[in-house]
Amino acid sequence: MRFAIVIILTLLCSCSTQKVIVEKPITFNEDRKVLTLEYLQNRYGLDQELPEIVPKMIVLHWTVIPTLEKSFEAFDSPTLPNWRPDIKNISGLNVSSQFMVDRDGTIYRLLPETTMARHVIGLNHCAIGVENIGGTEDLPLTKAQLKSNIWLVRYLADKYEIDYVIGHYEYTLFENHPLWLEKDEGYRTVKTDPGKQFMAKVRKAVKDLNFKALPK
Repeated sequence: MRFAIVIILTLLCSCSTQKVIVEKPITFNEDRKVLTLEYLQNRYGLDQELPEIVPKMIVLHWTVIPTLEKSFEAFDSPTLPNWRPDIKNISGLNVSSQFMVDRDGTIYRLLPETTMARHVIGLNHCAIGVENIGGTEDLPLTKAQLKSNIWLVRYLADKYEIDYVIGHYEYTLFENHPLWLEKDEGYRTVKTDPGKQFMAKVRKAVKDLNFKALPK
C-alpha cells in the first residue's frame, strides 16, 4: 500500500512539472523570408538559401508591452512598424522571437525554433529568443513566468547543443566572441531585460546543465 502511494505521488509531482507549448505562429510569408535572408546576409555576411539557425544560445527578454495580444500584434507583421524608426534603417525586418511566455506561465511558440527571429543584435543567427509579457515596474515578471522559463531552457537544452543562456542586457559581452557576427560597430542598443534578479534565479535553477560562463 505504501509503495502504491509513493507511485501516485511521484506521478503527481511529475505531471506538475510538465508544460504544454501552444502553437501561435506569427506571419512568416515570402516577404518575411526574404527580409530574414537579407538580414543574415547584410548584418552577418551569411549567404543562406533558408532562414535557419543553429541554436547555440537562449536569450531571455521582457516585452514591456502589458498583454499577450498586444505583444503578439507587435511581432506579427513581417515588416518593421513605424513606431520603431530608431532601427528601421538597419533592416525592414520586424522584431520577433521564437517563444513568448504569458503572465500565467503559458508558453507560446511563435516561430519554429530553428527559424531566425530578430531579437538580439549580433547573435540572431544562433540565438533562440524567449519574450516574457510585462517587465515594467507596475507589471514585474511573475513566478509562473520564471517557472516556465526554467522549464523552457531545459526543454531547449535537451534538443540542441546550447552553450549559453543570457539575459538580453548581457548581449554586448559577446562582441569579441566567435559567435558575434554584427558587421556595424555602431549598431548597439542598451537593454535591461529580463532583469538581473530574474536571470540569477533562472541560472541557479539550471546550474546542473553546466552552460558555459559568459565572456568577460
